[in-house]
Amino acid sequence: MPKKSSTQESLALAFEILKRIPKSHQITARQLHQHLQYIGIERDLRTIQRNLEMLCEHFDIIRDERSKPYGYRWNKSSEGMALPKLSAQEALLLSLAEEYLIKLLPVNITASLDGFFQEAKSKLSPTEGSSKEREWLKKVRVVSEAQSLLPPNISSEIFSSISEALYQDRLLTINYYNVKQESKSALVMPLGLAQQGQRLYLVCRFDGYDNERSIAIHRITKAHASTFNFERPKDFKLSQYDADGRFGFGEGQKCQLEFSITKRAGFHLTETALSTDQTITVKEDCYRVTATVTQSKQLERWLNGFEDQVWDIKFKEL
Repeated sequence: MPKKSSTQESLALAFEILKRIPKSHQITARQLHQHLQYIGIERDLRTIQRNLEMLCEHFDIIRDERSKPYGYRWNKSSEGMALPKLSAQEALLLSLAEEYLIKLLPVNITASLDGFFQEAKSKLSPTEGSSKEREWLKKVRVVSEAQSLLPPNISSEIFSSISEALYQDRLLTINYYNVKQESKSALVMPLGLAQQGQRLYLVCRFDGYDNERSIAIHRITKAHASTFNFERPKDFKLSQYDADGRFGFGEGQKCQLEFSITKRAGFHLTETALSTDQTITVKEDCYRVTATVTQSKQLERWLNGFEDQVWDIKFKEL
């Protein structure tokens, strides 16, 4: 294919910059530089700065020169090339997505969506008058069944490298420490990302092995995405990995679980079953529960949490 002319490339770059200049807040040249890198446009910072100087001369873009780095935004009264106007309902959807899904999106996509998220916040601000939608954010919440914990610290640079490697199917070099505080290093195939409570886990296959493991991302101290791609194992499915109880520290071994539980402690099992084949026999003072489950440390902890309200526990391997 013939190469694009320098004029075409310049126009394409200017267009991408214009699309990413917000109206409701300022953005710096360095931030634009990073956003463009996320979508595969490699230009040096000075090139972005020169383009911004030129665009300010020809478009209704305001440059805030009160302090460095300079901030850029569209004039609020300008039609410009701002993002499409969001409805209040779309702004509400985006705000909820940012709060609950942001950690499961590739970094390059979250960067490209940043303008939409900012516009959504602006749309739901008190000055816009979208009161019903704004109030809805205060009326809904995802709550934890366990003791609430603060999320562990995760380096944004490390997470960006992991996200890029996972998104591009590239090999990843990592340094990390295990639960025994032992430092390790490895070359891995990143295969999946999972959020469990406040923790994020990288599911990967270590170089030279044919099984998968999970590594808590906050335990990764260094990560570098290589330029080498890999072919994802055709026999791996993240959904099956989860179903096998691997995030509950199991090995996928199914068993038939049977136990007695007081009616007060076990009533919730009549509403939310342990499995599709769960059966409950109602006794005079308890329930006798039978279900096919995945054997794991998480299951053992769950049962132990009931203390003397659960008894006569039986496991039968299948």
